[in-house]
Amino acid sequence: MGEQVASPCRRQCCLDDHDICLGCGRTLQDILDWSKADRLRQCAICAAAEVRLQQRSDNP
Repeated sequence: MGEQVASPCRRQCCLDDHDICLGCGRTLQDILDWSKADRLRQCAICAAAEVRLQQRSDNP
């Protein structure tokens, strides 16, 4: 129940002008919050990050 979600970090850390990681799609705040976030929040962070990465690849 308290099990954590695997971090989406891809070890390609570089923030863009909007403080979004080019490697995993998380915002800087998401990255900072990750270790103290519960499972539900971690799932939400992963889902939002995936959307950001998809948007980036759709609009290179």
